[in-house]
Amino acid sequence: MKRRYFGTDGIRGQSNIFPMTPDLAMRVGIAVGTIFRRGNHRHRVVIGKDTRLSGYMLENAMVAGFTAAGVDAFVLGPIPTPAVAMLTRSLRADIGVMISASHNPYEDNGIKLFGPDGYKLSDDIEIQIEDLMEKDLHTQLAKSDDIGRAKRIDGVHDRYIEHAKRTLPRDVTLQGLRIAIDCANGAAYKVAPAVLWELGADVVTIGNEPNGTNINLNCGSTSPVALQKKVDEVRADIGIALDGDADRVIIVDENGTMVDGDQLMAVIAETWAENQQLRGNGIVATVMSNLGLERFLEGKGMGLARTKVGDRYVVEHMRQHNFNVGGEQSGHIVLSDYGTTGDGLVAALQILAAVKRTGKTVSEVCRRFEPVPQLLRNVRISSGKPLEDLQVQQAIADAEAELSKNGRLVIRPSGTEPLIRVMAEGDDRAQIERIVNELIGMISGVRTAA
Repeated sequence: MKRRYFGTDGIRGQSNIFPMTPDLAMRVGIAVGTIFRRGNHRHRVVIGKDTRLSGYMLENAMVAGFTAAGVDAFVLGPIPTPAVAMLTRSLRADIGVMISASHNPYEDNGIKLFGPDGYKLSDDIEIQIEDLMEKDLHTQLAKSDDIGRAKRIDGVHDRYIEHAKRTLPRDVTLQGLRIAIDCANGAAYKVAPAVLWELGADVVTIGNEPNGTNINLNCGSTSPVALQKKVDEVRADIGIALDGDADRVIIVDENGTMVDGDQLMAVIAETWAENQQLRGNGIVATVMSNLGLERFLEGKGMGLARTKVGDRYVVEHMRQHNFNVGGEQSGHIVLSDYGTTGDGLVAALQILAAVKRTGKTVSEVCRRFEPVPQLLRNVRISSGKPLEDLQVQQAIADAEAELSKNGRLVIRPSGTEPLIRVMAEGDDRAQIERIVNELIGMISGVRTAA
């Protein structure tokens, strides 16, 4: 069943334009509060956010919705997404909410939901929420004496800082490392530098002055140029770039070269396998991860299980098949020994542990395989369904046949933006460039004709 509001990572859109309006946010609060109001105890929700200007508006709207449904609201303020997932469990909440559009610009915002176990909700529960939102919610409101209370919770930053610090192996400290970190002017602008400093590092921080409109603006994991310059300027051993809600990470080595999530997963998988910590004899990644990662793991006697795009699909597969390492090329790294969702800072700490234990440079540690040439391009669509066109479908089938065993082709609609993503990879760069350009032209032509 097609979902009306939820995409691959919650509800997302431009702030103050449907569906990211205070009215809809309040309805989400009422519907979710109703569904998770089970038993006779005082029900509670924890609500975190990143640093977007619209976060205040949506936070207040969701507090109104949850309290109207009879749920107590614990307001956390700006805090990373993985901290919300952790605190949902730690505070024994019935539901967790993160108000964030992750790596998107400040004009956008979103609503991510976590169950009492700290995991993102399943498609089935999201459909239940949508169905209830379409109904008359007045019948779901709590009685006057059952209305929920709202209060701001102090000390949540300290809880997450201690949690993150405990994920670094006990025999490792960060003393002697100069670390440049870019917090994307987002949710981790206070906690991430504090964790690194308390673990002994010499920390240089950028992207830690949020003003409501500069989140992810020329900074963070989607724009690492500023961090690359800072690494060179201060001669850092490593650069760490988080995104707006700190659930993804990109590394910059001492030479200023960017290291993506595929290389990071390779490092963690091989290191954990050597320490007999890896479960599932491999990792879980999405269809977008590079073929080079798959070949690397096979060469080490490990496997790569692929899912559709979206870190929650990675997590679902990890849970079902007992893996403890998974993630996405974009830098979502899920380490289920330490958390229930992607955590950029915790993933970075595992890379730092490998650097300290080996005594090697970041460039030596993080270059585990040579990526297969990969090209990803987007086609923006405003209407129509070009992937259902017969000519497009035939062109895709022809391209897949041409690549055969020497490459891969992935074409999919974005779950968060009005885009169709076309990705091809293979050993012949000229071939994949031609294939992607031809498919882009075909899809654009159908879109224009429609």
